Amino acid sequence: MIAGVRQTFRGRLTRVNSALKVQQVQAKGLAGETLQDAELFQHFGFTSNPPAGTQCIIAPLGGQTSHSVIIATENEKYRITALASGEVAIYSDEGARVVIKKGRIVEVDCDIYRVNCRQYDVITEDYDVSASNIANFVTPLLKASDEIADGQSTMNTMRETYDSHDHQHGGDAGTTEKPNQQM
Repeated sequence: MIAGVRQTFRGRLTRVNSALKVQQVQAKGLAGETLQDAELFQHFGFTSNPPAGTQCIIAPLGGQTSHSVIIATENEKYRITALASGEVAIYSDEGARVVIKKGRIVEVDCDIYRVNCRQYDVITEDYDVSASNIANFVTPLLKASDEIADGQSTMNTMRETYDSHDHQHGGDAGTTEKPNQQM
């Protein structure tokens, strides 16, 4: 009886419909058979739209090829290789990637990194930002709890200089008073 039941087999995806609640795929089995509208199951919280040519493992439910589901996918063309034991990565076919590495390092490589959230908190001992061109901050109010520096001076040093400055005038004009409004 078991001899007539189709076992799990390998194939390649030829099309993915990602607009549905559970993605449906078209796949070609390695024996040449074509599967239509097989469901692509993925782990909760993770989803992808694998490109055509991605390898897959096909599980025929009840041993019937017409009732198959895809339980795993792999694409050797795009997969990140040489991860150390225990490291994890997510990646796209364009090379964007997030790699969780040994040493509690999270490495992100992409063209645009966009975060949309109600509140963004960063709690860190050191925070370095390097921009090779320009850094823009568009905000109604930018606060700092301590010094702000521009590479030559700090805001407090500029404030002290302004608040204590006067002007020397030649001749009988003398010296002006300190500013009547403090910075």
